[in-house]
Amino acid sequence: MRQPKVAQRYAKALFDLALEKGQLEEVKNDLEDIKAINIDELRTIWMSPVIQGDKKQKIFAALLDGKISVITSAFFNLLFKKGREVAVDEIYYSFLNMYRKHYDIQIVQITTAKPVSEDVNAYIVSKLRSRDKFKDSKLEVSNVIDDGIIGGFILHVDDELYDASIRHDLKVIKTQFIENMYVQKLR
Repeated sequence: MRQPKVAQRYAKALFDLALEKGQLEEVKNDLEDIKAINIDELRTIWMSPVIQGDKKQKIFAALLDGKISVITSAFFNLLFKKGREVAVDEIYYSFLNMYRKHYDIQIVQITTAKPVSEDVNAYIVSKLRSRDKFKDSKLEVSNVIDDGIIGGFILHVDDELYDASIRHDLKVIKTQFIENMYVQKLR
């Protein structure tokens, strides 16, 4: 069940507290570790309306006590107490977005048909850095493999999308071909 407003509020509360206590990096790392171990069985337990919050809290404590910060532990105890553990994924992504915004980190998503080298990633980042909009930003590259684009690449950064894929070119050609056929029928 999607709960974006709930996730936003809880993530903001956690972010503000971690920032105030000077433990932002530690809490972010805790959330990433928790996300990494969020296997299917654990997800089933967290999402189950049958299992009470206090039992979920005990399972969580058994798995992670002493491995995460006090702030993160207290935050998850609150989630279990309030029955908001179903929004854990959304809270994680909201927190991560706030973290990136705070440190002006931009995600550069490069979608290609085949894996690309670090040299290609570095070249794209250098081209983006030459633009004023990204000059002072920290750029993190995320590579996505999608053989459906056939060749070329799709670059997505901030609110911009640059599609230089063969799939896109074929769609454009198809549209032009259909439009030209239609124009010929009108004459």
